Amino acid sequence: MAFGLKRKDLQAWKEKIDRGEIAFLTHYWVDDRFPGCTTVTKVGCDDLERLAQWGKGHKLRPEWIHKRKDGYSHFDLIGDHQRIILQREGLLEMISRLEKS
Repeated sequence: MAFGLKRKDLQAWKEKIDRGEIAFLTHYWVDDRFPGCTTVTKVGCDDLERLAQWGKGHKLRPEWIHKRKDGYSHFDLIGDHQRIILQREGLLEMISRLEKS
């Protein structure tokens, strides 16, 4: 279940994807399959080849892309992988901001 999303953040994420950029969106998230994980980062791009190449650089498999018909295909980053990748990308404040709330 997703929550804590701001409409403006979601819209900005979609706009970046529409421009062919790699876009990041972190929000609160709870799923019984992943105990202890309270956030997820969605990394999307409308250019699936570019997204797959980005993922490859972080040891993510192309088949892990959540392919959506609406054009907002993305990887879901959770747990340690989320933190490590956001740190590599210089975006760790995305999680830190939520942890401080």
